[in-house]
Amino acid sequence: MRAVRWRRWRRDGGTADRETARRGTARRGRTAVDPRHLLLALGILWIVDGALQLQPAMFTRWFVTGLLVPSAAGSPHFVAGPIVSTAHLLEAHVALWNALFASIQLLIGAGMLVRRTARPALALSIVWSLAVWWLGEGLGGLFTGSASPLTGAPGAVLLYALAALVLWPPRDAPSPAGSATWPPRDAPSPARFAAGGLLGDRGARLAWAMLWLGSAALLCQPANLVPGALRTTLTGAAAGEPGWLSRIVSQLARAVWPDSTAVVIALAVVMAAVGAGVALRWGEPALLALAIVLAMGIWMFGEAFGGVLTGSGTDPNTGPLLVLLALALYPARADKTVGEVVPAVSGVGA
Repeated sequence: MRAVRWRRWRRDGGTADRETARRGTARRGRTAVDPRHLLLALGILWIVDGALQLQPAMFTRWFVTGLLVPSAAGSPHFVAGPIVSTAHLLEAHVALWNALFASIQLLIGAGMLVRRTARPALALSIVWSLAVWWLGEGLGGLFTGSASPLTGAPGAVLLYALAALVLWPPRDAPSPAGSATWPPRDAPSPARFAAGGLLGDRGARLAWAMLWLGSAALLCQPANLVPGALRTTLTGAAAGEPGWLSRIVSQLARAVWPDSTAVVIALAVVMAAVGAGVALRWGEPALLALAIVLAMGIWMFGEAFGGVLTGSGTDPNTGPLLVLLALALYPARADKTVGEVVPAVSGVGA
């Protein structure tokens, strides 16, 4: 059965190119980034998270009173209640719990760097991410009425779970015996690497649309449209950062005029276009490139690199993860077309 799946994957050119195979041609191409590199990048981000969890401040009561408890502020009871209960549980042995949390994140990251342990590590990352999103980030502040994608909403840890679903290596594309590479270098590539993940091509594009359209909706909340809201966001990002970064972000904040509502609305429209355009396959390469530029701008000016330079940041925030997802969705570059007629295969079980 494994050999049959391998032959079907080679014939179809990946999960997204079966229609091409039925027309008698097999397109060969390559994704914008090596699939293995994307998974390695996700693993490195998890290792960075684990290393940040080992900062001295995380082993003190500040981890509970200055980081965990404030994430419950402004949220309804079903969000805030479990966070406060978790804080009380951790407070008695903060250092021990923090060491455990850091070890889990380092274990997840290291597992993604090894091909044989990548799937278990991805599965653990999904469970861990969703737990932390609720109990550690208050569901990204989505129910506070003031969450903004410029400061990390809907939450970086939620994007870790989404990235795991998108980057999950498919079992229908096994490597040949003795090969450590996936996919094989001589095999046709799917239209995009995300097509092989658990969500599939359509599911990945739908998740992308929900993420960006949801971000646009968050920007249009009343709290983010009041005059001066954008300037306040940028000024807050500069607080506590090293001098060079604080000066850059502060200068941008001063350049934003007091009534920046039009700028925020324009940014929301662009985000909505990025989400809808990729979902509908309208100008994907250009929109995904625009998404990468937006993600990097937000990461620097709104998130200040996730606060990792302050000594109290727990993760790099959403910027790098948005770039990772955009690369996973980027369409393949076709190298050549082989005009070989491939007979249809029917009635073959997976």
